[in-house]
Amino acid sequence: MRFYLKTTPSTEGIAFDHLHQLTGCIHKWIGRNHIHDDVSLYSFGWLQDGKVKDNRLHFPSGARWFISGYDIGMMTNLLKGINQDPEMFAGMRVDEVRMRPTPEYPSEMRFPVAGPVFIRKNKDDGSRKHVLYDDAEASRLLTRTLQRKLSLAGLTTDDHLQTEVAFDTTYQKARTKKVRIKNIDQRASLCPVIVKGTPEAVQFAWDVGVGELTGSGFGALN
Repeated sequence: MRFYLKTTPSTEGIAFDHLHQLTGCIHKWIGRNHIHDDVSLYSFGWLQDGKVKDNRLHFPSGARWFISGYDIGMMTNLLKGINQDPEMFAGMRVDEVRMRPTPEYPSEMRFPVAGPVFIRKNKDDGSRKHVLYDDAEASRLLTRTLQRKLSLAGLTTDDHLQTEVAFDTTYQKARTKKVRIKNIDQRASLCPVIVKGTPEAVQFAWDVGVGELTGSGFGALN
């Protein structure tokens, strides 16, 4: 399920690194819930229709935004929270919400991304390395993360758990993007992905996104 939100105009400039503020809005609307500490079975896009002025983002006509989730109960709580307290930040408040059911998809789909895709791998020294779209291990790591989320959601049959995710390596405009969240820089990939699996697993990917930190603004799919 996906909610498309439209906001009122902003009354002040917004920093480019505002993803944590969007995450805060979602947590406020959902309320007390175990999902804040779990692997995220939801995703959200970035604010659209902004204009840059004085090194800040402004939304003189309001912003467009979407939030997707697999769990109907969570999404119901989200909608209730928005209706009860639509205020966001920088003077913006949710003015309109449109709901879209998860589309039916075939067993293979290519999805443009609505936010950069973030993946990491463990190093021998215990640290973690950012993995980008052109890394040989990217597909394995994307697949592992989605399969783990499928398991957490109860989609545990063998056919679901054979689902695979890969970057579209034929896409010539692929690039990386540095994203700052609370003064920590993360390097992620802007490149379409191809999901192969059961139709239900492909739908699931559209709801929850791909890669890590989908609950923080990474990896949402269009």
